[in-house]
Amino acid sequence: MTNTYTSMEELPVTLNAQDVATVLGISRANAYCLMHSRGFPTLQIGKRMVVPKDKLIEWINEHIK
Repeated sequence: MTNTYTSMEELPVTLNAQDVATVLGISRANAYCLMHSRGFPTLQIGKRMVVPKDKLIEWINEHIK
C-alpha cells in the first residue's frame, strides 16, 4: 500500500523504503539503493532500515543544487 503525503508534516517520524520512494518520487528499488549508500541517513534497527524524517529533510536540503 502506498501512502500519499501532502506535506512534510504528515510524514511519520521514521520512514521505510516505500515512504522514501514516495517522498522522493523514485522506485522502491532505488530507495533501497539510496538507503544503502554512504552518506544517506539510514538507521539500522536489527534487520530493519528506516530513515528519520528530520535527517531526510536535512539530506534533501544539503543535496539541492
